[in-house]
Amino acid sequence: MKTVTLTIDGRAVQAREGEKLLRVALENGIYIPNLCAIPGVKHPAAACRLCFVEIEGYPRPVTACTEPVVEGMVVSTRSPRVDRLVSTAFELLLSNHRLDCATCPRNRSCELQRIARERRFPLRVKRLRKLERNLPLDDSSPVLRYDPNRCVLCGRCVWVCREKGTGVLGFAGRGFERKVTTFGDVPLGQSGCNGCGECTRVCPVGALTGKEV
Repeated sequence: MKTVTLTIDGRAVQAREGEKLLRVALENGIYIPNLCAIPGVKHPAAACRLCFVEIEGYPRPVTACTEPVVEGMVVSTRSPRVDRLVSTAFELLLSNHRLDCATCPRNRSCELQRIARERRFPLRVKRLRKLERNLPLDDSSPVLRYDPNRCVLCGRCVWVCREKGTGVLGFAGRGFERKVTTFGDVPLGQSGCNGCGECTRVCPVGALTGKEV
């Protein structure tokens, strides 16, 4: 495949033509906030809306996870428009995310915390109304624990469960009621989940975690 040269934040990098911009940036040590991207997935969900960038000649910011790289592309990962979009998307995620970081099993290894640190965002809701979902914890599996109140609806677990597990996870509901659950909303322990743990490895927050057995 043809190799192209592009510029990201003033730095020239090379990549395979057609490769997604987000992956190229991350592989070259240039951080772009993201939650839903999974290496190797050709058609990312672009659900988190955190990876906006500006590309010279484009009328508006685009999501880096869906944008293929081309020769001569000039990219800015920071601009007033990008920062405003990313800040708003981040606060929307926090508005219905349980912010009990001190007791979360992913404390200090959470992607939300990394985004807040990299972009100097506060880990609290300032402009929006906090909407707690207060969904029940699913502790039915002998090896997994699922807290839907910490879920950011990135879809990583749904994809990996379909590709490497038993395909029991999926999305249900719309709007504020949307959540990751099993078919028929049955507990994980009754869903046919084989406990492979792949979902816990891709979850960017503390929604899906393993139990010590």
